[in-house]
Amino acid sequence: MSTTLPPGAELELGAEPRLLRSHDILCVRAANPGPFTLSGTNTWLVGRAPAWLIDPGPLEDGHMRRVRGAIVARGGLGGIALTHGHRDHSEAAAALRAEHGAPLAAARGEADVMLAAGVRFGPLQAVPTPGHAPDHVAFVGAGACFTGDAVLGQGSVFISPDEGAMAAYLRALEGLRRREDFSVICPGHGPVVWEAKAKLQEYLEHRAERERALLLALDDGRRSVRELLDAAWPEVPLPLRGAARATLAAHLDKLGSEGRLPAGVERPAGGAGA
Repeated sequence: MSTTLPPGAELELGAEPRLLRSHDILCVRAANPGPFTLSGTNTWLVGRAPAWLIDPGPLEDGHMRRVRGAIVARGGLGGIALTHGHRDHSEAAAALRAEHGAPLAAARGEADVMLAAGVRFGPLQAVPTPGHAPDHVAFVGAGACFTGDAVLGQGSVFISPDEGAMAAYLRALEGLRRREDFSVICPGHGPVVWEAKAKLQEYLEHRAERERALLLALDDGRRSVRELLDAAWPEVPLPLRGAARATLAAHLDKLGSEGRLPAGVERPAGGAGA
């Protein structure tokens, strides 16, 4: 699936930030690239006078300087919304909240607005998307879906080994796929996705393919964590092996809840059902 931008959709302003002209959404990308953050954490600003900020990102000097400049350029800050509490998305929230006196919206923690299904925060509507984290939400607004770590611009995400996480994640993806109020995905990491429904379908099919590979391995009598990882995640590099173990635990929990898990299967340490 291509993530090529429509003509005139994006205007690069120096190295950062990037303006999605078709939706008047600004992205400020943090300089924290890595195996889990891809090219860095995306901080998004929606609206003007005031702007609403999604995932302020890490507390890093250069990133904070660019975010502060973007807030001023867009007429002040109306509020800060978190897709989830992982540090690479949320660390700068407290500083910006204190500087601007802006309310913080999150699904848990010390938030001014507690997010749940359908809750509106400025121009944004919260959509619970648990799976990567129990408190994960996406936001729909300005014709876009801000997916945090539920859907990335490239590659797939790891699913937490919490009980019920995989089933909840798949339901959330299907719910997003059925919506008609956005045409573009603005992810927490990676490039913008203009073919939103195709990307969501790709994510659903990816998880289904992992499950099929896992079931085949179980049918072949494989029971250890290593055997199951080698069978269902053969291409995963060593730095991401831990994430694959967590996602394996989530898949096994789903199969167990459906009565499709054979006896004697080793569970990853700390995983669901362990």
